[in-house]
Amino acid sequence: MVWKPHVTVAAVIEQNQRFLLVEEQTSRGLAFNQPAGHLENNEDLLDAVKREVKEETAWRFEPDYLISTQLWRRSSTEPTFLRFCFAGYVHSHDANQALDDGILAAHWLSRDEIAQKNNLRSPLVLESIDEYLNGERYPLSMLKSFIDLT
Repeated sequence: MVWKPHVTVAAVIEQNQRFLLVEEQTSRGLAFNQPAGHLENNEDLLDAVKREVKEETAWRFEPDYLISTQLWRRSSTEPTFLRFCFAGYVHSHDANQALDDGILAAHWLSRDEIAQKNNLRSPLVLESIDEYLNGERYPLSMLKSFIDLT
């Protein structure tokens, strides 16, 4: 059997010292997470993070920077995730758009409010915010996509 991690994207979005998180139903119960999800076939990382933010929050997202690339596994019996975390801004909210399956709501929360939550989807949620607040920023030009080249 071939081992491979799940490739995911996430967005750290800050406005007025508040961060956009989603409240979602997971197999472990309700959890808070950045807008995030899996890379899909024939999609580059930037398109994936834009799509995930729109599906989960009804906001249009424009990534400005890569914050970090994170390899995470909760335990040896669970899947491994390779997560590309972006920072950027949102615009053009569509209040009439239904949110993705499992997403109950989107919330703007301060870093302290997030740190007090005992139901973060993973430790990467707060880690990513702290990386952002510590000024970790890498140019998007680091990412290269070569999909269906002939």
